[in-house]
Amino acid sequence: MARTPRAAAAVLAAALLAAPLVPCPAQGGGGEFDDYRDFGEDERGVTITPAPKTTGQIRVITREEIERRNPRDLSTLLEEELDMSVTRTGAYGNQADLSLRGFDTERIAILIDGVPANSPRSGEFDVSQIDMTNVERVEVIYGGSDTRYNVSGALGGVINIITVKKQGRGLHLGAAVSNTGYLPGRYNRRRAGGAAGGPEFVDLVDTQSLSVNAGYGAERFSWRGSLFGNRAGNHYLYADDYGFARRKESNEALDGGGNASLVWDLGETSTFLSDTRLYHAGRNFPITMNSTGKARATDFQLTESLQLNAPLLFGDRFGTEASVSYQFTRAVYGVDISSRDHYVNALNRWNWFARDGLTLRAGWDWRFLHVDADSPTETDPVKTGNQGGLYLTGEYTPVKNLTLAVSVKGVTDTRRAVPVPKIGFRWAALEWLVLKNNYFRGFKFPDFDDLYYRSHDGAFAGNPNLRPEDGWGFDLTAELPLSRLAALEGSSVVRALGVTATGWGQYTRDSIHWVKSRGGRWSPENVGTAWLAGFDVRPSLTLALGRAGRGTLKAAPSYQFQMSWLLNGDLGFADSFRIPYAPTHILGCTLDLGWKTGSLLLSAHYETTRYADTLNQMPLDPHLIVHATANQRVGKGLTLFASLRNILNARYESFAGYYMPGISLTLGVKTRLDKWPAGDGGPETTGE
Repeated sequence: MARTPRAAAAVLAAALLAAPLVPCPAQGGGGEFDDYRDFGEDERGVTITPAPKTTGQIRVITREEIERRNPRDLSTLLEEELDMSVTRTGAYGNQADLSLRGFDTERIAILIDGVPANSPRSGEFDVSQIDMTNVERVEVIYGGSDTRYNVSGALGGVINIITVKKQGRGLHLGAAVSNTGYLPGRYNRRRAGGAAGGPEFVDLVDTQSLSVNAGYGAERFSWRGSLFGNRAGNHYLYADDYGFARRKESNEALDGGGNASLVWDLGETSTFLSDTRLYHAGRNFPITMNSTGKARATDFQLTESLQLNAPLLFGDRFGTEASVSYQFTRAVYGVDISSRDHYVNALNRWNWFARDGLTLRAGWDWRFLHVDADSPTETDPVKTGNQGGLYLTGEYTPVKNLTLAVSVKGVTDTRRAVPVPKIGFRWAALEWLVLKNNYFRGFKFPDFDDLYYRSHDGAFAGNPNLRPEDGWGFDLTAELPLSRLAALEGSSVVRALGVTATGWGQYTRDSIHWVKSRGGRWSPENVGTAWLAGFDVRPSLTLALGRAGRGTLKAAPSYQFQMSWLLNGDLGFADSFRIPYAPTHILGCTLDLGWKTGSLLLSAHYETTRYADTLNQMPLDPHLIVHATANQRVGKGLTLFASLRNILNARYESFAGYYMPGISLTLGVKTRLDKWPAGDGGPETTGE
C-alpha cells in the first residue's frame, strides 16, 4: 500500500484487463431504461450492463426530477421522491440511514456508476459525499439477490447513483448557490429554570451551499470537473422530552469536495473512463441531543476509478465492462481514535447475445480492505479482509412477451463459499399489464466493524463469532400502464396513467443487531430470525393543462405496508416484536404542477409508530412532514428556486433521542451556459 492511489489503481487496472475474462450474458437493450447503453454512447450518464425489461421492482429518478426537488442530499431526494423511510440523527452532515423493505443501509448495496460504494468497514454510506448537481439519475432496485449489477449483500435492494460523465460537444459551465434558514425563536438554555435565550436571527442564514462545474466535449473525448462546499450551523429549535424549547448546538458541519472525470473513445466499440473524487468534512457531534459538549470528527476520502466499457464486440454478439477503484479514507474522532482505511474494488461483467431470445451474462467482483486503527483499546489495530464472488445468469424468451431469468452467484470471504441463486420471470400479459415474479436467496457476511470494532471507552465492541445473515425471499409485481388502453391512448388531456403494485416477503436467519448487555456494553449479536412481509401501491396520473398542453399536473400518491417480526428465544409471531426503525405504514403523495418555465411541487410523507430497540420498549411517535418546492427559469440560463420543508413545523424524532428541524426555507439560484463550437449546428447558449 506504499504506492500512491493513482499508481495502485493503474497497476490493478492493468492486471484486471490482462486477466482471462469469462464470457458472459448480455441483452437486447430497451426496457425500462430506454436502452441506456454506456457512458461512451449516451450523454445522460453511465449504466453498466443494462438488463432488458428486468424482472425486479425498479424505480428511476431522472435528472429532471432531481432538478425540480433541489434536494440537499441523496437521503432527502429518496424520502421525498420515493417515500423511502430515512432515519437521521440531525440536519445536514449528520448520519442518515436508508431503508428498503425494512432493511437498513448496511443491507442495501449502494453503487456509484455501478461500483460498490458502501463503507467496507461498517456497510454504511455517507450521503453528504454526493454532490447532487453531479447526479444524472438514480436507479432503485427493490429486493434481494440483484441480477442487474450482481453485487453481494443486497438483502433489501440496490441503489445505483449515476453521475454525469460524457459531455456534449462544446463548453459547459454551471453553478448553484443556496441559503437555508430556520425559524428563530426564544428557547431555554437549560432544561428548566435556566436563562432564556434568543431569538437568534443568525439562524436565518444557518446553512449555505455552493457548487460549480465545467465541462468540455469533443469528438473523441470529454472532461468534466466540479467543486462543492457546505457550511451548516444546524442551529434549529426543537422541543425536548420535557416540552421545553431548545436550540440545537455543538452540531456544526463544514465540508466540501470535488470530482474530475475524463472519457476517451477508443474506437467504435469501446470507451475508457477515469474518475477521481475527493471529499473532506469537519463535524461537531453533541454528546447528547441536549448537550452543549461536543466531540470533533474529521473525514477525508479519496477515490480513483478506472473503467473500460465495450458494449458491442465481435459482430455485436458480446459486450463487456471492467473497472477497478482504489479508495483511501482517514477518519478522526475525538482526540484518541483515528483510522486509515485502504479499499480496492475490482469487477468484470460480460454479456453474450447467444441468439435471439437468449442472453447469457457472467462476471466476477473482488474487494480488499486494509484497516489501520488507532485506539487505546484496540488489541489488533491492523486488519485485512477479502470478499468476492462469481456469477452466471441466463435470460431466455421462449415465447413472445415472456422472459425467464435464472441466476446463481457464488460468494466468498476466503473462509467459506456460498451459492446465492435467484429465479424470476417477466410476462407482458396485455398491452396494459406486466407481471414480474422473483424467488431468491438473501445472504450477507457480517460487516468488518460488526466483527472487530471497539470504542475508546469499551462501551461498544464487535463480535468475531458472528454468523452470516442468510434467508430467502420472493416478490410479485404488477405494472399497469393504463394510458395504453384504447380509450385513453389518443387522449389530449391524459398524458400518462399507471399503477404499480408489489407484494413481497422475506426472512433472514441469524439477523444481526447491536444489543446492550446487562453489564452496559453494546455488541452485535445474531438475535434470531427476522421475517418481513408487505406490499406497496403507487398510482400515477399526469394531465395536460393549458393551451396545446404546455402545462402539466402530476399526482403520485403511494402506500407502503410492511409487517416485521423479530423472533429470538421463546418469541413467536403472536408476540409481534418489530424490527427496529421499521414503520408498519408509510403514506406519501406528490402534486407536481409544471409550466413552460418552471414548476411547483407539494409533497407529504407520513410514517406510523417505529421502535428504536429489539424489545420494542422505545416507541417513536408517528410523524407527518409536508414540503413545497418552486422553480422558475429567468432568461436563458438562470433558474431561481425556493423550498419550504416541514411546513407544518412537525416535532418528531427520526432517531431515538434526536429531534429533527422544524420549518426551514431554502432560497437559491442556478445558472448554466452551454456554448457549441462554431458551425456545429447548436445554439450559442442555452439555459436549464
